Amino acid sequence: MSSSYLIFATFAMAAVTFMIRALPALIPKQLLDTPWLHRLNESLPLSVMVLLMLTSLSYQDLSASTDLNSADLHLLMAQVGALLLVLLIYHISRQLLVSMVVGIAAINGLLWIFTNFLS
Repeated sequence: MSSSYLIFATFAMAAVTFMIRALPALIPKQLLDTPWLHRLNESLPLSVMVLLMLTSLSYQDLSASTDLNSADLHLLMAQVGALLLVLLIYHISRQLLVSMVVGIAAINGLLWIFTNFLS
């Protein structure tokens, strides 16, 4: 990759980001007040949460190997435990940021517990 490519890519990303952020100010109010946009606004946090959870489940070594060592099993148990806790917290609070912070803390805490006390 040349430096000119990286500079062009950086400016392209900046332009796209600016257009996305400026678009709501340029669209007329009548179009922003449509029912389908309100429904999208209500369902978007749940969609983001589902995508985050699905990407966290992409543990590649699990499907490739038939025997699990203890580190793989501990990682799998920590991931499943953290995901269940994230689902519970999001269902209770409906706060995406809170459930993400809880998920990050839970996976780190569960990994620490599994590696220090169950090894």
